[in-house]
Amino acid sequence: MYVRTTTDQRPRPNTLDEFGLSGASAPFISLNEFTYQKGTEIFGEEEPAVYVYQVKLGAVRSYKLLLDGRRQIGAFHLAGDIFGLENGDKHRFTAEAVVETIVRLIKRESLQLMAAKDVVVSRNLLSMTTRNLEHAENHMLLLGRKTAVERVAAFLLEMDCRTGADKMSLPMSRRDIADYLGLTLETVSRALSHLRKAGVLTFLDHYQREIILNDRRRLADFDPQGSAQP
Repeated sequence: MYVRTTTDQRPRPNTLDEFGLSGASAPFISLNEFTYQKGTEIFGEEEPAVYVYQVKLGAVRSYKLLLDGRRQIGAFHLAGDIFGLENGDKHRFTAEAVVETIVRLIKRESLQLMAAKDVVVSRNLLSMTTRNLEHAENHMLLLGRKTAVERVAAFLLEMDCRTGADKMSLPMSRRDIADYLGLTLETVSRALSHLRKAGVLTFLDHYQREIILNDRRRLADFDPQGSAQP
C-alpha cells in the first residue's frame, strides 16, 4: 500500500511537447500530476501498465528484488525522462521516488491511439523504446566490467552526460549506486575515494553527492570500454 500526495490531482490540458514527445500537430492531452515523497512506490512489479510517466522534478529508480533478497536497480530516471512504457500489459520493474518527486501521468491507451493516427508520435515512441533498449544493453556491459573503479567511473560519466552541468548533484544514495552497479556499499565508497585521490573529482558536501569532475578525460581512462549512455 502506498500514498500519493499532491495539491491538485485534476487532469490538466497540455500538449505532447510538454510531455517530452512531439507530433504532426499539437493536440491537447490530459495529464495528471502527482508528488511522491522520498521512498514512495509509483508502481510495482507485475502491476497493470495503465499509465506512462514523466519525471517533472526529482528522480525515480526502477528495480527488481532478486530471489536472495538483494535489490538490482535497472535505471535511474531524471527530470524530463519518460518511463513505464512496457512491451507487455504489466510492469517488469518497481518504480520508486529517490527524493521528493513530481511525476506526470498519461494513459498508455491514449498514447497508443495517438501513435496510430500520428506518424511522428509513432516514431517518437519507437525512438524512446530503442533508447531504453540501448540503455539496458549498456547497463549489462557495465555490470560485466572487471573492476569496481571501472563501474563507478562509467556511472559518473553517464550521470555527467545526462545532467550536463558543471557541478553534478546526485540525488541517489551510495546504496542506490551500489545496487545499480552490482557492488557493495563499501566497494563503491572505496572506488569513489580512489578517484578522488587520483584528482579526477572533488566532493563539495559532507554526503559526497555534490561532485565536481576535475578531469573528464582522466575519468574516461578509468572506463576503457567506453561510458554507458542513457
